[in-house]
Amino acid sequence: MIEIIPEPLDGERVDRVISMILGISRTAAATAITNGQVALDGRTVSKVSYKVSTDQELVVDDEVLEPVAEIEADPSVELDLVHVDEHVIVVAKKAGQVVHPGAGHRTGTIAQGVLAQFPEVRDVGDADRPGVVHRLDKGTSGVFMMARTPLAYDELTDQLRARTVARRYLTLGWGHPKTPRGVIEAPIGRAVRDPTRMVVREDGKPARTSYTVMASWREPKVSLFSCALDTGRTHQIRVHLEAINHHVVGDSRYGGGREPLGFERPALHASELGFSHPESGEWLEFRDPLPADMRAMIDQMGLPDTGEVPE
Repeated sequence: MIEIIPEPLDGERVDRVISMILGISRTAAATAITNGQVALDGRTVSKVSYKVSTDQELVVDDEVLEPVAEIEADPSVELDLVHVDEHVIVVAKKAGQVVHPGAGHRTGTIAQGVLAQFPEVRDVGDADRPGVVHRLDKGTSGVFMMARTPLAYDELTDQLRARTVARRYLTLGWGHPKTPRGVIEAPIGRAVRDPTRMVVREDGKPARTSYTVMASWREPKVSLFSCALDTGRTHQIRVHLEAINHHVVGDSRYGGGREPLGFERPALHASELGFSHPESGEWLEFRDPLPADMRAMIDQMGLPDTGEVPE
């Protein structure tokens, strides 16, 4: 596809321009840029924030235009809806639920359940993951947000890119850190031998996690961390805690699946979420208490030797 940038779009971000011209989501446009499928005046575009100019020649690979199969609504999916308004849906996800269809999980996802209750979401974002602006891993529980309108989708994805969304997690990690507070700043990328696994690597994307130790136990030697995401890389907390040798309890993928705690999933819970409402600008905050399985494990360990467990 070849287009000449018209005067009304002068100074607009290239991802917005592609989205408007092709009628695709901003996320799909950004992915095309990341994949090297977009050029301006013969030069490949590398930044989604690049500002276009009138009369520039925009070229987008035809592959980007190929339609994506739409997902089917599924009214059988159980949803714990924390907040719903005209623009935003906030969901409390149970561990084991999958946010959107993907390899090995084509049915029964939260996105399909949301689509059944809110059919208008079909036209928001990507066709294969309507309304989804960010996600939680299958084994992670807690709160996350979805967009109900195109306005909300654009605004919320912008907030995520600008790192103004507040996301805090509670997680149990093996061992006791030397300091009760700290910052882990280490780039994250895909492992060479196993691209489904993330690792700290020099050429990875910048990643920063701040943590506070809320409580700790001598036996088993475990700490309860409160982690704030300053960035949102895949498996970020799991990878960063592995990097400082405090692997997430139950996380066999990243070295945390060990005795005596036979927890069957990563003990990771998205406990707090904050963002500006896409229409009003009002700051919204949502909290989700520890799920029953993590609470039961903590109760089994008894009272902590230091600190306290939040309600």
